[in-house]
Amino acid sequence: MVLISRMSNPVVQVKNLTIEFVTKEQITQVVQDISFTVNKGEIVAIVGESGSGKSVSSLSILRLLSSPPVRYPQGEIIFSSAEKTIDLLRASENQLTGLRGNHIAMIFQEPMTSLNPVLTCGQQVMEAIITHRKIKQKEALQQTIRLFRQVQLPDPEKIIHKYPHQLSGGQKQRVMIAMAMSCQPELLICDEPTTALDVTVQQNILQLIQQLQKQNNMAVIFITHDLGVVAEIADRVLVMYKGKIVEENNTKELFQHPTHPYTKALLACRPVLYHRHERLPVVSDFLAGKIEEAGAKKPETKTEYHPAKQAQPILSVQNLEVQYPLQKNFLGKPLAFTNAVNDVTFEVCAGETVGLVGESGCGKSTLGRTILKLVNPTQGKIFYKGRDMNLLTKDETKLLRKDMQLIFQDPYSSLNPRMKIGAAIAEPLLVHKLASSTRERKERVIDLLEKVNLTAEHYNRYPHEFSGGQRQRIVIARALAVQPSFIICDESVSALDVSVQAQVLNLLNDLKKEFNFTAIFISHDLAVVRYISDRIMVMHKGKIVETGDAEEVYANPIHPYTQQLIASIPKGIVA
Repeated sequence: MVLISRMSNPVVQVKNLTIEFVTKEQITQVVQDISFTVNKGEIVAIVGESGSGKSVSSLSILRLLSSPPVRYPQGEIIFSSAEKTIDLLRASENQLTGLRGNHIAMIFQEPMTSLNPVLTCGQQVMEAIITHRKIKQKEALQQTIRLFRQVQLPDPEKIIHKYPHQLSGGQKQRVMIAMAMSCQPELLICDEPTTALDVTVQQNILQLIQQLQKQNNMAVIFITHDLGVVAEIADRVLVMYKGKIVEENNTKELFQHPTHPYTKALLACRPVLYHRHERLPVVSDFLAGKIEEAGAKKPETKTEYHPAKQAQPILSVQNLEVQYPLQKNFLGKPLAFTNAVNDVTFEVCAGETVGLVGESGCGKSTLGRTILKLVNPTQGKIFYKGRDMNLLTKDETKLLRKDMQLIFQDPYSSLNPRMKIGAAIAEPLLVHKLASSTRERKERVIDLLEKVNLTAEHYNRYPHEFSGGQRQRIVIARALAVQPSFIICDESVSALDVSVQAQVLNLLNDLKKEFNFTAIFISHDLAVVRYISDRIMVMHKGKIVETGDAEEVYANPIHPYTQQLIASIPKGIVA
């Protein structure tokens, strides 16, 4: 049942919209007969996993998809402003140019790819203002500074002269918001604007969008796969699955009384609802009718953590420091340094999973890469299986590469797009001479594919033919090909939909039982780290500021920074 909002001032009405992609080979229907309304002063969230059609629907409102291949066989998108009402699907290019940015604005997921790298941030916002408001450059400059101040950018007079690469992720997103708000649009479309951000930055961006929405009484479409964000920001929620709207309701009612199996699944598979090592339910369980209700139950018992009893830890890090040059003279000699990792000491026992959590820039990825000898430390020692890693010979370092593996955050960039995934997984077997023949390598690769819930049919496919979750499974299979003792997962589930994330976390737990490897799990998501880890280390400005049992750190944080991280988790997902 689709509910019609009681608010009677529609800004955009999508009616019976169907979207197709047409190629020489086939016609693919990506959105099927959807209808919804967004009213003035209302925030409507569209939630669903990748491929559900949510982003395609929003991009169609601004007509940003190229035609061909896109085609609209039926439907209307009616936009109403104070000046006029227009069907956007039948608007001319001149009409659309007048509406884009001026009446309808959009904030994209990745600001770095949306901002022009060769123009300063100030120039880009000024350009939008001058194009639509037809004012002089001096006045546009003053408006840009006011906007930068409004979105709480530090020192706006300096930021306007900086290029995108000189800003942090959160600051770049604020520049995008300033640009979107520059002409006070009636409709703001936010396409996953906080997905790649740390939890504390995310909270600030959500508060900023809400504040600007209330000030300008805007209609907002907020697209996300993060149900915690939905609970924090939305008045109403549309749930999309395979191109259809399967459920619509006000936020409170949808969270408390979901009706569609897919909505129940999205709510149930969040790691925050479960204790360590419990199996997460997945979407297929609900759609197949194996589970009736959302996972609102809390486990009566929880797994207690007992460190491995052994004389020597598998990994020992002592007073580790990593410096990067901050400033160089004209000869390239460093004049100043910044400490990415600052006097870090810890141990990891065999079979243990240690979570390393902190914001972007805190040094956690640098620490992980230094442990794997991909970054050279400035000082300090790393002992692996009792050996000083600084004293290893070339041959010993090669053996180390086999025994210690890294699973990257972005599987697509870590796979060769021109290499079939069978060859990509077989490559480390070939390098380390772990299979005597081509046939044996293929058999081992197919066995690994099946272990990560893929099939032999996938062997000859290229990376672009897989979904994000499938690609993540491929890089996990490749890391396991050489049967390592130690794995570092660097933000390996951060960009995944919550339903796919549940599948990958279950897979990691299954593989850990089978292969008994030791792991460091790096993430900025404390809820996920708490679920997957035995212990948690919290990193802040290059230092470990708190460490302890995962459940204990999550439930009773001691350090102010850990308390801040937990307080920043959207309230809709706190257990």
